[in-house]
Amino acid sequence: MDSYDLLPDAPIINKGEISRFFLKNGISTFRNACLHIHEMPYGYNSDEENKWSIFEENKGSCTTKHGVIATLAEELPISVKKHVGIYRFTEEICTGAQEIIDKYQIPYIPMVHCFLVYEEHRFDLTEGNKNGKNEPIEEFIHEEEVIPFITRKDEYLLFKKMLREKILPSPEMNGISEKNLLKAREEAIKLLHVKIE
Repeated sequence: MDSYDLLPDAPIINKGEISRFFLKNGISTFRNACLHIHEMPYGYNSDEENKWSIFEENKGSCTTKHGVIATLAEELPISVKKHVGIYRFTEEICTGAQEIIDKYQIPYIPMVHCFLVYEEHRFDLTEGNKNGKNEPIEEFIHEEEVIPFITRKDEYLLFKKMLREKILPSPEMNGISEKNLLKAREEAIKLLHVKIE
């Protein structure tokens, strides 16, 4: 992912609920808003479709951290967009993943991660947070722009579509069932939850 120095340093002006919130809290530029959100503790919110949960609970996941900043970018407007990417979850990414990979006899576990895109740059506001991962995600099998607070259901449908169209037909997944990949994904999500607790 790229340095936060490459994020636009545009002033925040009163254009909506999120911009007003940042201004009220003394944050006056877009880049400083990004840094503020990055510095918040990593954690899963009780309602990841609620744009205020990150502030109410003083923590955020890749879903909510990037959702809030993408919403701010829409209000201003700045051409920073939220993207969803599917990546290869392996032991290098998260200690304990290999046990799941071996159990289901698969090359990797397809997982979803969110990030921001501005021009040709990518930014991860959870990078360096205690997010259960050993290293940042740099390579994606698939990525696409989404609305700031895409529902869990729509994100899952996007994942399933790419699983069927791109991942399962690949040579490395030859003979592997969708059911086993989905079971492995469920266990990987549980592993990440344990890692951040």
